[in-house]
Amino acid sequence: MKIGEAAAASGISQRMIRHYEKIGLVPAAARRDSGYREYDARDVHALRFIGRARDAGFPIEEIRQLLALWNDRDRSSADVKKLALARAAELRRKALELDDMRRSLEHLAARCHGDDRPECPILGDLAELAPVKNGKGSLA
Repeated sequence: MKIGEAAAASGISQRMIRHYEKIGLVPAAARRDSGYREYDARDVHALRFIGRARDAGFPIEEIRQLLALWNDRDRSSADVKKLALARAAELRRKALELDDMRRSLEHLAARCHGDDRPECPILGDLAELAPVKNGKGSLA
């Protein structure tokens, strides 16, 4: 099948398929005599795997590791579990950060009158001066 068909079958855009080939996440597709890329069922299966891994929050380098484990019949499931638990912990950390940000914005919005007056605690909070670090990790 051509790249458009592989994209439709896998749920991965043509642009992303080309990108994954370029960065070596998937091997470059075979080429027809006409120069068109040629994909088979195994290629589509790998693309679906990548899409599901992305949907689960894995970054490219971890997907690369997962693909290697998937293709390694002598793998240890402990290695896969370790990657999944580490990603889950990172997602939990990010969710807590986002929840803190949401609560902070809701608190600021509750203090804002939201009328024609120029005073706004939201802008005031954003404008507060914080210590700025220089490039060496110390305060400027």
